[in-house]
Amino acid sequence: MKHKYYLFDFDGTLVDSMPTFCSCMLRILDENHISYDDSIIKIITPLGLNGSAEYFINNLGLNMGKEQLVLLMKEYMLDAYFHTIPAKKNVPEVLKALKAQGASLNVLTASPHITLDACLKRLGMWELFDNIWSCDDFNTTKADPQIYVRAAEKMNANLENVLFLDDNLNADQTAKAAGMQVCGVYDESSKDYVDQMKAATDFYIYNFQELLDS
Repeated sequence: MKHKYYLFDFDGTLVDSMPTFCSCMLRILDENHISYDDSIIKIITPLGLNGSAEYFINNLGLNMGKEQLVLLMKEYMLDAYFHTIPAKKNVPEVLKALKAQGASLNVLTASPHITLDACLKRLGMWELFDNIWSCDDFNTTKADPQIYVRAAEKMNANLENVLFLDDNLNADQTAKAAGMQVCGVYDESSKDYVDQMKAATDFYIYNFQELLDS
């Protein structure tokens, strides 16, 4: 599975942050007495904070301004990203090995820079990446195929030569439809979709070490 260009998701792929993200998003819905079903996390994970805020307001009827809602999301999440969220198993070691082999490592995530940057720097992974993008940098979400096209262009890489890695089924399907090679990544938050992710992607890994072993 050796590639020259890698494009990594952040939450749930590089770091074990999905429990924090999920609890913060559901806390807001619960506090505002908004009902939701089991698909909510799958839906909002690729949307980022701005996209999730719009979904809460437009689709679930949350009565709050978008700007206020995004600020509340950030407030609930900041402490964990700054101080406690760990890297997933073997991630730093594997990234360093890929970098030493000459691979171009890049991040594309729905997370805002305020949490993304601080967490990567704390975990000693910031300097390993050639580009670190939030969806906010493209003014769209990972549910939009064009974000993958534009990311590849900024990497000066052909779309089909980029391996995109994400633990979210929707994002994996969209990147695949856009023309990238795709590797699904196991995360506890998406364990119910493993078979679907395997069917939708070119590769699937349970542990980052598999990127070097295969």
